[in-house]
Amino acid sequence: MSTAAGTSSGFFGWRVVWAAFVVAVFGWGVGFYGPSVFLQILHKTRGWPISLISGAMTCHFLLSATIVTRLPKIYQRFGLVSVTRMGGLAAALGVFAWAVATRPWQLYPAALLSGVGWAFTSAAAINAMVAPWFNNRRPAALSLAFNGASVGGVVFAPLWAFLIAWLGFANSAAAVGCTMAIVLWWLAGVYFAASPASLGQTPDGEIPSSTNASAKVGAEFSPPLASGAAVWRDRRFVTLSMSFALGFFAQIGLVAFLFSLLAPVLGDAGAGVAISLTTACAIFGRTLLGMLLPAEADRRVVAALNFAIQIAGTTSLLAAGSSSVILSLLGCTLFGLGVGNLVSLPPLIAQTEFNRSDVLRVVALMTATNQAVFAFAPVVLGTLNDLIGSAKAPLIAVALVQLAAIVSVLAGRHAQSNR
Repeated sequence: MSTAAGTSSGFFGWRVVWAAFVVAVFGWGVGFYGPSVFLQILHKTRGWPISLISGAMTCHFLLSATIVTRLPKIYQRFGLVSVTRMGGLAAALGVFAWAVATRPWQLYPAALLSGVGWAFTSAAAINAMVAPWFNNRRPAALSLAFNGASVGGVVFAPLWAFLIAWLGFANSAAAVGCTMAIVLWWLAGVYFAASPASLGQTPDGEIPSSTNASAKVGAEFSPPLASGAAVWRDRRFVTLSMSFALGFFAQIGLVAFLFSLLAPVLGDAGAGVAISLTTACAIFGRTLLGMLLPAEADRRVVAALNFAIQIAGTTSLLAAGSSSVILSLLGCTLFGLGVGNLVSLPPLIAQTEFNRSDVLRVVALMTATNQAVFAFAPVVLGTLNDLIGSAKAPLIAVALVQLAAIVSVLAGRHAQSNR
């Protein structure tokens, strides 16, 4: 196969990216967006309290976060192919268990299965699939792969509703789960078994002798991180992990309330269109960043600007109140532009700041921390909304949390400069 620089026709890495894109479509469509759909269906059809079903959702995300912390070691022991296949099977069994539960306690074993599936198909897993194939072009590659997450939201949110209305919850879960398991089983065997070395290729498809300034983006000259709990004393890691955990908390919390915020202004149908606009802007913003991000850019500053854009969107939604259509749509647009980048920026920052051998571990720990924090966002902001008695309270809280994320991510620049 050709490995000439500047061409991709013979470079296998782009095929891996598209395979990872499909994994992300299923992973987010089933493991991330699915539980919110299940909550409404189970509450409506079973009459179970939302708080009880939400507890199972939290269990789903917290278990996944725990597994993700061990993901690098799991890959070392079982390999990317086997783990991805296990993820598809676990997700399929988990979603079916959610659908056939007849007692509330049965949701928790279901959440254990679905949590395993989500762990093996979420952000850290996508990064592990793509990272070995790219160095200089990793921003574009990860942006493309992670766009599958946004497409998963666009496709699966209405798809779940349509299938459940047509086939019923159990049959829909069986159909989606089986499809996911089969597709991921095939993709893993065809695209994830190879490595650049096994095909005689190099990252980015460049010829081995090619060198340039951006080739040193991998921070291979950084000292390796200490093992065990010592990583939590590394200022670079702590500030990076904290900033994106806060960012995801704000983002997930706002998304949970977005429909109820928009419906009084735009109506139910208009609110649905506005949420689709948010998702479309997420894809656009992530793609634009992947295409235009210079190798020499300070990616922490880029992250701070991304948080600032989302603050502008949150402020616009706050100012819109229950009357301004223009401000509501502007808020959705600005907030949406930053949504996708919250997934793709952490591994890109880790790539520039940590030793190449530590990047997978760092990304896995950050992903786990993010999930452990954002799992509580809906209940915290929902409680705040009930206590204050105003829809503005969660929005103000979200803006303040995003501001704290900016402070945290920029605080790590000093640690980076003193390495």
